[in-house]
Amino acid sequence: MTLSTEYDLHHHGDAEVGPGLVDLAVNVRTGTPPSWLRDRLVASLDDVAAYPDPTRATAAVAARHDRPVEEVVPTAGGAEAFVLLARALRPRHAVVVHPQFTEPEAALRAAGHAVDRVLLDGDLTLDPGAVPESADLVVVGNPTNPTSVRHPAGVLARLARPGRTLVVDEAFIDTAPGEPDSLADRGDLPGLVVLRSLTKTWGLAGLRVGYALAPAGLAEGLRAAAPPWSVSTPALVALEACSGPAARAEADAAARAMAADRDHLLAALRRIGGAEVRATPAASFVLVRTPGRSDVRERLRDRGLAVRRGDTFPGLDAEHVRIAVRAPEVTDRLVGELAEIL
Repeated sequence: MTLSTEYDLHHHGDAEVGPGLVDLAVNVRTGTPPSWLRDRLVASLDDVAAYPDPTRATAAVAARHDRPVEEVVPTAGGAEAFVLLARALRPRHAVVVHPQFTEPEAALRAAGHAVDRVLLDGDLTLDPGAVPESADLVVVGNPTNPTSVRHPAGVLARLARPGRTLVVDEAFIDTAPGEPDSLADRGDLPGLVVLRSLTKTWGLAGLRVGYALAPAGLAEGLRAAAPPWSVSTPALVALEACSGPAARAEADAAARAMAADRDHLLAALRRIGGAEVRATPAASFVLVRTPGRSDVRERLRDRGLAVRRGDTFPGLDAEHVRIAVRAPEVTDRLVGELAEIL
């Protein structure tokens, strides 16, 4: 465990991309949002003169997860949810499991909370015994960014207990068919908060839309910590639209196609030397280590390919890069260039 803050917790994949670069750094699904969702968003502009009303979106999310509406909090993306938690909670011992998305720790520190880190190594899987018993706030991603590891639901459930808030970031859970190991429907686990985002599957990073599922009392605290009307009318329309059965079936089909593209990427990576896939990937990206080579990201960039640097994630270093799953022709170009570099 460490208190170190030497990592750039505010660095994100969008900083890697730029004109003329093929984007393998940002994990948003290509070709999104789909046309039907674009049409819904355009139509929502007729209502932007009125203040946003979250009633319909909240009810749609509650129905999707079979939860009371009191346990649903729409948010301006996952990042706002982390800020609201940092404002609403007063943890005595906050623990963030790393490597993972860095905004939860950044939000906690910005709110004045001390943060301990549990650093995973080896195959990057979670042992609940590594989390201190004294922790009254635990944050973990599932599947985890940037490792692409999906922790079994039963393992995560062992972290829940009275007197502790367990925050599970499920921003990438819908990149797997059937959303295996999700805890979103588990209203029975004490102190469980599940965070979701529409950013990745639906291509809505610029719209800022997601939601939190939490016990009713904590959900009310999150709402109280939020600025008035922080979630826009178009974002609420998207949240309602993407919670329905047809949209969920489309997301599941996209997840199956992505899994096939990921298999192609993994097979191609295994054919070259000098590149190691860390752990078993379960999301729309792969974490790769190039032992002894910390120049791979820059060399790929010189060849027109943007991948996500790994050394801003606690527990990783410059020998790591995160690669987004793309169509086979893009993957083949990437792996060909990587083979030459290595």
